[in-house]
Amino acid sequence: MLVSGDDALAHRLAAELRDVYRQQVTLLVPPSRSSTSPPADADAPSGGRALALLGRVSAGIVRTGASRAAVNGGADRPEEMSVRETDDPDDVALRDAGVETAQALALVHEDDETNIRAALTARRLNPRLRLVIRLYNRKLGQHLEELLDQAAALAVPGMDADDIDSSTTVLSDADTAAPALAATAVTGTSKIVQADGLLLRTAERPPPGRGGAADQGLCTLALLSSTSSDPAGVEGSDGSGSDGPLLLPDDAAVAAASGRGRIVLEAVTGPEPGPGSRLSGPSLPFRELFSRRVRWSFAGVGAAVTALAVASWLTMGGHPLHAAYITLLDLFSINDPAVGGEPDRQVLQLLTGLVGLLLLPLLVAAVLEALSSFRSATALRRPPRGLTGHVVLLGLGKVGTRVLGRLRELGTPVVCVENDPEARGVALARRLRVPVIIGDVTQEGVLEAARTHRAHALLALTSSDTTNLEAALYARSIAPDLRVALRLYDDDFATAVYRTLRAAHPGALTRSRSVTSLSAPAFAGAMMGRQVLGAVSVERRVLLFAALEVADLPQLEGHTIAEAVSPGRWRVLALDMTAPGDRLPDLSAAPPDDGTHHTTGLLFDLHPGHLLRPGDRVVVAATRRGLAELLGPRGR
Repeated sequence: MLVSGDDALAHRLAAELRDVYRQQVTLLVPPSRSSTSPPADADAPSGGRALALLGRVSAGIVRTGASRAAVNGGADRPEEMSVRETDDPDDVALRDAGVETAQALALVHEDDETNIRAALTARRLNPRLRLVIRLYNRKLGQHLEELLDQAAALAVPGMDADDIDSSTTVLSDADTAAPALAATAVTGTSKIVQADGLLLRTAERPPPGRGGAADQGLCTLALLSSTSSDPAGVEGSDGSGSDGPLLLPDDAAVAAASGRGRIVLEAVTGPEPGPGSRLSGPSLPFRELFSRRVRWSFAGVGAAVTALAVASWLTMGGHPLHAAYITLLDLFSINDPAVGGEPDRQVLQLLTGLVGLLLLPLLVAAVLEALSSFRSATALRRPPRGLTGHVVLLGLGKVGTRVLGRLRELGTPVVCVENDPEARGVALARRLRVPVIIGDVTQEGVLEAARTHRAHALLALTSSDTTNLEAALYARSIAPDLRVALRLYDDDFATAVYRTLRAAHPGALTRSRSVTSLSAPAFAGAMMGRQVLGAVSVERRVLLFAALEVADLPQLEGHTIAEAVSPGRWRVLALDMTAPGDRLPDLSAAPPDDGTHHTTGLLFDLHPGHLLRPGDRVVVAATRRGLAELLGPRGR
């Protein structure tokens, strides 16, 4: 496999392919980004930052693999990696790297033009090559996929339709990192797999009978090694024998397991909406139309008018409605003066006229506030005063925009803070009717305006490490138990921040994330084939999640769900209930962020006797060897 890039994403992707999928990788990097100089993070500002840890990725790849292989007795020895330096991935550089015999090529340069030019060249040199291209523009990426797939079909007339469909994949690091960031805000974890718009996470459960819950989730994916619960124990691997982790166990093995933790699969859903968590409705609510002071002022004037009407009825007699009518006439100064009348009547008329004078400025203030509220409703919304249990999202750049779309897809209330009113995510927030505060998060009062003290989590996704850190520290001073996730570029800096915040606030959850580290697994899965939805590490072993067509798979076609299970190799998790004509070719594609609600067609509660037919599509969890057996020669 070939990986060509000029930032940290290329190094992380190469390491992912080598360490997780055990692939032979050739890495193409510019000469200025050799192992002696740190590569800039893909999501860093244009000036770049010195990434001490990431700078040693390419130089430490061999050392990492060697140490891991030594621990496992050589059982997990990965393939070697070749690092080549080239100024531009042109025709000559790609030929020298072996593109004509490669299985897949990832083009992850920061410059879209470089990626597109290299993709066109690679498709001409190897029509069967699987291409994974990094682009942020979704429309351009869709057109590029169609163009390159058509070129592959014309170059190889007998090429299989499934191979053509998966020959080109266009991804964005922001799109691929957004689900993990959204899951971090909602559930506190980033170990997720996306399938048909549904986020699935793997959660670790303690051994039953030791204070842990026996929640099975959607299913049990693995039993941890017998030494995992021992503080002095080590992680298990393929060479650990019966003490090692057991992947995809059957029901009998799960029931017989005692004293061993387990990995279960769960669906990620948004937090339960509280009484003040609604952000939008069919009309502008009254409490948003007028401020609390205006409402209390109206209530005071109404109480005074009611008291005057009652006093007029008691002193003058007659019908109560007549007394109320006379009071309103005096209030608006359209009644005749009570000259020569009873003293009580004269006093009541004077008091009513005084209340009428107080009503005039109150009406003016109400009209001005109503106009301001309607104007802001057509532009950017303000956070509701009773909002609680929401997520405060700092930064609406390309990453923040994608995360906002994923959070709203989960039904999670969000309040955004952005310094630039022309940021790319402001238009999306306006369309989704998400409250946005325009201001600098480091200024006093901005986070308070976002109702941070009543928030569920804080996502700091701006383009500045110091801004994210300052906002997180200030938010913790407002709400010490607030869940915080920071987007930090420098891994050493992120580690120090994480440890310090965790030590200072042990009862609160803190996470530091890099877009490149979150997006690299998705790019690696696409290079393995579009059917691979993702990979999850279980100690020193790996589980793959894949979407497969049942047709032409003898292990699945014509078998029931109970029969289509191979313990330790593969297990059917879900069935795609979407009609074959309405299915999307890529089950791992992110749902649109245009405000429309996406309904997943996956069914997880499968009857053991359900018969798998050739037209079905299923989601399976498998080991690397098990997936190769399912796919046959192509998978191997």
